[in-house]
Amino acid sequence: MIRNMIAAGVLFAAMSAPALADPIEGNWKTKSGETAAISACGGDYCVQLKTGKHAGKRIGKMTGSNGKYSGTITDPAKDKTYSGSASVSGNTLKMKGCVLGVLCRSENWAKL
Repeated sequence: MIRNMIAAGVLFAAMSAPALADPIEGNWKTKSGETAAISACGGDYCVQLKTGKHAGKRIGKMTGSNGKYSGTITDPAKDKTYSGSASVSGNTLKMKGCVLGVLCRSENWAKL
């Protein structure tokens, strides 16, 4: 009986604990100084600018987990969308966007 009570307590604690966010989720300071929010949207992660001239604009969509992602990213100033990838290491998000898979540009974003 005590074993059942302990098992029930462990199950209750597991069910009531908040789910851990994926490392990519949160607010990030972009290279140009704006704040971008990355959050779960469906089974993906959406990137939306929160500050700056293009605040409110969704500029990306990524899939992946555990620090490695791929998808698309849009340069809002040029309104051009690139295939991209992202990786998280600590409080740094390395974003990479490519045209035709060969002309690439990278920038690092800092977690806020």
